Amino acid sequence: MTPLYTRHKRTTLAIATAVAAGALLATGVTTGTAAAQADATAAATPLAAPVQLSASARTSLLQERQAEAATTAQQIGLGAQEKLVVKDVVKDADGTVHTRYERTYGGLPVLGGDLVVHTSKAGKAEGVTKATKAAIKVASLTPKIAAGAAEKQALGAAKSLGSDKAAADGARKVIWAGSGTPVLAYETVVGGFQDDGTPNQLHVITDAATGKKLYEYQGVENATGTGKTLYSGTVSLTTNLSGSTYQLYDTTRGGHKTYNLARGTSGTGSLFTDADNVWGTGTASSSSSDQTAAADAAYGAQETWDFYKSTFGRNGIKNNGVGAYSRVHYSSGYVNAFWDDSCFCMTYGDGSSNTHPLTSLDVAGHEMSHGVTSNTAGLNYSGESGGLNEATSDIFGTGVEFFAGNSSDVGDYLIGEKININGNGTPLRYMDKPSKDGGSADYWSSSVGNKDVHYSSGVANHFFYLLSEGSGAKTINGVSYNSPTYNGSTVTGIGRAKALQIWYKALTTYMTSTTKYAGARTATLNAASALYGSTSAEYKAVAAAWSAVNVN
Repeated sequence: MTPLYTRHKRTTLAIATAVAAGALLATGVTTGTAAAQADATAAATPLAAPVQLSASARTSLLQERQAEAATTAQQIGLGAQEKLVVKDVVKDADGTVHTRYERTYGGLPVLGGDLVVHTSKAGKAEGVTKATKAAIKVASLTPKIAAGAAEKQALGAAKSLGSDKAAADGARKVIWAGSGTPVLAYETVVGGFQDDGTPNQLHVITDAATGKKLYEYQGVENATGTGKTLYSGTVSLTTNLSGSTYQLYDTTRGGHKTYNLARGTSGTGSLFTDADNVWGTGTASSSSSDQTAAADAAYGAQETWDFYKSTFGRNGIKNNGVGAYSRVHYSSGYVNAFWDDSCFCMTYGDGSSNTHPLTSLDVAGHEMSHGVTSNTAGLNYSGESGGLNEATSDIFGTGVEFFAGNSSDVGDYLIGEKININGNGTPLRYMDKPSKDGGSADYWSSSVGNKDVHYSSGVANHFFYLLSEGSGAKTINGVSYNSPTYNGSTVTGIGRAKALQIWYKALTTYMTSTTKYAGARTATLNAASALYGSTSAEYKAVAAAWSAVNVN
């Protein structure tokens, strides 16, 4: 278990400023009558915009429409064997109601037979939107092939797609109207797992007269949700639609899931779910069910996965296509975050007063990178190798932040600058001059291995900054840096992209569990030689950057 930082520098946050700001905002209300404000709001609302129905009003409207379903079916010209089943209802500001129906024929579900009836405020039907224009009519409801044949075909289809442990739940009779002329068919749902470990829900439609496969689709769906994060602004999240409920479950990135521990300290917790696929509010909350921290964690996991895939071609933490999972709301007032190999998961505390979750983008990248280290060099988490382990997470966490290109959390060489652990707005660590945090080492010495790993990491963090950007004063993305050197030399950087490639190559190819700083110098020189050549400018820059932090 590798925590984000050592615990002995913990501080208490002052809240007086926040209280004062709240009072100031309360005095900024525009004057005017309530009626005038209401009129302005009404005028700004388009007549075709949907209104928010209360739960009781929605239920009442659904029941009303279902009671009228038989009459509606006649009015829109459906046949005697067809019936409508209400699925959803939307009411516009002008009173128009849009009722979504599923259809049955002879008691069988009609797949592809759904429709929407549009009704005016006065109750007059104004139109129908149908999934199919074909009339629903079949000669017989008696199949010519057995259900078992349809199941066998469905299992074969699933296995051909790479499904593992596939199992059919039985074939049910349906009317297939999704394409062509409606026919009697079987629908078989195959469970198990897809080839990437994602749960399988393959629906196979088989013609009940000929045995021909008519259609297939995957029932485990990906959706694009909106995350209103605390640190990264409004972002897109890949989620999963299960029935009518969205899950914070990314099947496109190895099945990463985000769970709520709700102040617990063990177990998995409960998977975050939502009705409208909008996660969080963008503001801090002390609630143990708050989605905002979950949105940050899910976004961090998604960006970290993409960073490794795009930058190094690495397919997940173990490079096997399997995603880890995240847990938020760990314990109460827990001011830390950690990676745990035993659960293959990331865990985030909510920070001081449970309102400062440690779920910023670079922290997420940092934590998952501990998993990458564990599954590559396996750097022992103590002494100099422990410092290299921590630095690796800082280096790749920084890489994730730059990779994301998020305007609310721009890339920088500061670690944890968003989470305000120190309570005064300062970062947790500085890569250009690590000693600015009061404990980290700028340069190697024979005693550096005696430091806490979060402080001995400074040597490698400093090396990486110098290799990327060079020494001296400069401003990058609005942040000012001034990186010194042990030997007074001037180091010219080769750019972050090349520096990342060199560190990754060294970690995955040339470092071992016991690598110390001298060994890290050799490993990165070997990596630079392999990538760019032993006489290249990149190779020479690696040597110069290590000498600048007193590793020779």
